[in-house]
Amino acid sequence: MLEGLKNLLRKSSLKKYASATPTGILPLEKIRSAVVLLDVEDTSFDTCKNDIMVFFRERGIKVDIYFVDFRKLTEGERLITSITGTVLKKDLNWFGRPSKEKIAQLVEPEPDLLISLFQKSDFPIEFMVKVSRARFKIGREQLPGDPFDLVIKDPADKQYSEAELFREIVKFFSKIR
Repeated sequence: MLEGLKNLLRKSSLKKYASATPTGILPLEKIRSAVVLLDVEDTSFDTCKNDIMVFFRERGIKVDIYFVDFRKLTEGERLITSITGTVLKKDLNWFGRPSKEKIAQLVEPEPDLLISLFQKSDFPIEFMVKVSRARFKIGREQLPGDPFDLVIKDPADKQYSEAELFREIVKFFSKIR
């Protein structure tokens, strides 16, 4: 019963907040701003963050990185990312939707590009991807409703870290004209 209500509220929330912005593949030259969603549970997230900053800075593209950290911090453990740029478990309501403040941070910049480096696609990630008004969306695994314009999957014999996946995305940018 509770699971059914949760799913109903999730669908309703997606319908209410989902972006209607048309999307499609854009060449790097048409991208002026980007948003990247990083999972802090990936061991390469710090290296990946640095690679992202360097890549976009060299091209004069403004980038905002949002960290998603749903871990339960133990006594004495500290948050390793900026609180304003991090979506925490406490920022989600009971059915998994991020707070209005976090939604506004993600939506207001209206980036040209959104990259989600998440391997798992739980509801909070799906919600953030679908509400983004980015004109070009790249992900690791397609979500219901096909919000991603480009999906880069792990090879059958290996699981990419976020840093490795970002390097693969960079290779694709050189091929998009």
